[in-house]
Amino acid sequence: MVKLTLRSAAIAATAAAVSISLAACGSSGPAGSSASTGSATMWGLTGGNQPVLQKSVDAWNKAHPEEAIKLDFFANDAYKTKVRTAVGAGQGPTFIYGWGGGVLKSYVDAGQVADLSDFVKDNPDVKSRYLPSVLKNGTIDGKTYALPNNNVQPVVLYYNKEVFDKIGAQAPKTWDELMALVPKFKAAGVAPFSLGGQSKWPDLMWLEYLVERIGGPEVFANIAANKPGAWSDPAVKEALTKIQELVDAGGFINGFSSVAADSNADQALLYTGKAAMILQGGWIYQGLKKDAADFVSSGKLGYTTFPTVSGGKGDPANVVGNPSNFWSISSKATESQKKAALEYVKSGMFTDADTQALIDSGAVPVTTGIEAKLAASPDKDFLSYVYGMAKNAPNFTLSWDQALSPAQGDAMLANLDQIFLKKITPEQFVSTMNATIGK
Repeated sequence: MVKLTLRSAAIAATAAAVSISLAACGSSGPAGSSASTGSATMWGLTGGNQPVLQKSVDAWNKAHPEEAIKLDFFANDAYKTKVRTAVGAGQGPTFIYGWGGGVLKSYVDAGQVADLSDFVKDNPDVKSRYLPSVLKNGTIDGKTYALPNNNVQPVVLYYNKEVFDKIGAQAPKTWDELMALVPKFKAAGVAPFSLGGQSKWPDLMWLEYLVERIGGPEVFANIAANKPGAWSDPAVKEALTKIQELVDAGGFINGFSSVAADSNADQALLYTGKAAMILQGGWIYQGLKKDAADFVSSGKLGYTTFPTVSGGKGDPANVVGNPSNFWSISSKATESQKKAALEYVKSGMFTDADTQALIDSGAVPVTTGIEAKLAASPDKDFLSYVYGMAKNAPNFTLSWDQALSPAQGDAMLANLDQIFLKKITPEQFVSTMNATIGK
């Protein structure tokens, strides 16, 4: 059985399933809000699952014109700001796309999302479709406020096998091996790591894994539980120090702070051979399949787990990332909008066509009974690897920016950006973050 490491069931992701934090965002006017009359509205993310969601909603609208859904897409970075503002003002869409965790809890505390507990109880087919461990992540204080809507994805260390072969290297299994590769790749004119630093959240994957490998999952569990001074755990300072040592060594692509993850620019550096590795979510496999099909199909893409750290307490099989993305239903929606939304959740989501489309895109759906379909996929090696990472991990920790409250998450990303840019010290980061505990 998997040990959970987050501050509540609502933000805990167990090993049986991982998740996704996609990249996406766009624009939508006032008509996109639930406060307006008319069709149910949905805001989704651009990127890997966009075509699957678009086809699903199109099929629903064709079959149910009287309960049609208006769908708009947004890139990840802009979406996160836009949706918090809209929901806070009671102007959010009918379907609120999220990650669970502290952000979902903030919506629940503010009365902005509907309690779906009775809906789940009255529709056992909906409940049984999901991997139980993923379903729990939409629960706050024993009540269901969000339901999974796509696929499971841990954070993965991807690498370009062709670039590795050129210098006769193997994927790093330890932090010391990783650091030893940096000068070798630099001498070959290749950046060791790509990084979408402009988007800030990709920076977090480094801190999450290093803290996990050094101190184990309990370190962040204490932070998420708002224990006073929790950021002062020695594992945090050591992780931040290692990040800055990697920056000093030239481990990241020049100008990483201007590389955007939303545009997949960080991925492009990997498959064009300008960078040897990238630490990113399982979801980027979908983008690589689309933008660099030959790179993927030719076997040039490698993937592995994050390296161990000498003397570290964390289990090497532990993973970080996100559980599936989720739909919550706005409590401010009209009754007709809520009805349409729940009908779609009941019979429009995870149809056989939707599930197969997710698998075909290079994703692992959060549904039960998909083993045979995964095995039949041309991407079975990667999909099985991702599924295995999630299933076999002793601990799976939700991405910190989603697990924490919005205020804490924003402060963390802003200050971590300053760590990567060498504008603050690890001590300053720790002090600043300790001051956010409980906010």
